[in-house]
Amino acid sequence: MADVPSDAPEHCPGTNSDQAGQSSSCQGCPNQNICASGAAKAPDPAIEEIRQKMTSVKHKILVLSGKGGVGKSTFSAHLSHALASDDSKEIALLDVDICGPSIPRIMGLEGEQVHQSGSGWSPVYVEDNLAVMSIGFLLSSPDDAVIWRGPKKNGMIKQFLRDVDWGEVDYLIVDTPPGTSDEHLSIVQYLSGAGIDGAVIITTPQEVSLQDVRKEIRFCKKVKLPIIGVIENMSGFVCPKCKNTSQIFPPTTGGAQRMCEELNLPLLGRVPLDPRIGKSCDEGKSFLTEVPESPAAVAYQSIVQKIRDYCSSHSASDDPC
Repeated sequence: MADVPSDAPEHCPGTNSDQAGQSSSCQGCPNQNICASGAAKAPDPAIEEIRQKMTSVKHKILVLSGKGGVGKSTFSAHLSHALASDDSKEIALLDVDICGPSIPRIMGLEGEQVHQSGSGWSPVYVEDNLAVMSIGFLLSSPDDAVIWRGPKKNGMIKQFLRDVDWGEVDYLIVDTPPGTSDEHLSIVQYLSGAGIDGAVIITTPQEVSLQDVRKEIRFCKKVKLPIIGVIENMSGFVCPKCKNTSQIFPPTTGGAQRMCEELNLPLLGRVPLDPRIGKSCDEGKSFLTEVPESPAAVAYQSIVQKIRDYCSSHSASDDPC
């Protein structure tokens, strides 16, 4: 999270600066006294609280992309479904897309509500071993707009991590909004003490998407967030009748494979377009169980296995972000 408050004046030196509360730009700032006292430099106590809360979560995976509309939520949902297909594993899916929460619809949970107990918020369960939390469960209607500034978004993410009673979990999947802004900085900071296995980055083949995804990769490197790999979504269309492949989004600059070669990142796989994926999401069903023989489902399963292998060989406690 940036060390510049949202209500700070222009040219704010930042709360961690030696000039905090003392420079000319600090005059008249509502935070001047607290910054000058040094109290703002103290670490957020929520980081330690979240670290303790997350000791029951073995693996933590972020799903990122600098670009919107590339299928992050769809992948997050199906990664969760695939991992939960192993009845011996407990899976949790956290939606931190505060302004555009689509996970409740994709998971078939629209209209569900969160309940509070003595141990915190209880997540909503799709199956006995698949729990979900989203701000969508806190809205009175799916059409309600969440019009919040950064600090309020950060506070909600803090609550999700600290106050939800996840229980013993093998995999926590975090679905994020597009970009490299408040939500991303918050989730990385709050989980910094708990350790993150890594990020899965989603793109589509065309350069307009890859350009934004490169920014996301730089973000990960800047905040020292390990990258599990890249997934090229909407990678061609396989006709279900003739089996021929058409490039709906041509990879004009070589697609994700070329980008991964240039940046020395693993390409986890390519998922072709399949209209039945969108239909399954609209109906709140798992595409992997609805059409398990499709090329897209086969690609998903291969990618999920690579993520399992990565997590088993990279312990979050040994390689914290």
